[in-house]
Amino acid sequence: MSKSALLKLEGVRAGYEAGPVLYGISLYVQAGEVVGLLGRNGMGKSTTLKGVLGLVRILEGSIRFEGREISRWPAYSIPRLGIGYVPQGRRVFPELSVRENLLLGLRARRDRLRAQHRLESVLGTFPQLKDHLDQRAGTLSGGEQQMLAIARALLMEPKLMLLDEPTEGLMPTLVARTEQLIAEMKARGLGVLLAEQRLETALRVCDRLYVLE
Repeated sequence: MSKSALLKLEGVRAGYEAGPVLYGISLYVQAGEVVGLLGRNGMGKSTTLKGVLGLVRILEGSIRFEGREISRWPAYSIPRLGIGYVPQGRRVFPELSVRENLLLGLRARRDRLRAQHRLESVLGTFPQLKDHLDQRAGTLSGGEQQMLAIARALLMEPKLMLLDEPTEGLMPTLVARTEQLIAEMKARGLGVLLAEQRLETALRVCDRLYVLE
């Protein structure tokens, strides 16, 4: 493993009030690679991603991003480092329009011209969203909501993308599109940590795999 790993977890024990879910997990993700996290439901895939984001308690161990220890950082400060997150189940804001959902990914940007350029660039990657900008996000299909969730995360220009079951419930054509997007993230130099149950997808897009039991 290179010392310059983008993300590095060592001996992480983490969980919720009911008790630990992770018992000493260690992994790393380099820039420009896709790393898969496999396992059945309840094995801790989502908890691992939430641990990186500061959304669960880290009881022991170390989480480093670009060499900086972040395991005790407050959750609101971690995305600002350049970590994007697409949660399981899409989690768009259903009562807001597609445009408003996307603008949430630009709130941290003070440079309005750059923000507008970034929005146009991302919409070029997701042309199906262009025709629905004024539509309520909750009325989109499941696949369109997934594209919206990924687009919103990409608007933050992350260095690392955390994807939690992005192909869950999608038809085969949208699974293929999601796999293509992951490949494009890798080509742009992003590190990707992918929690996935679909073994076929993981084998197609991942450079390395970790299995939780």
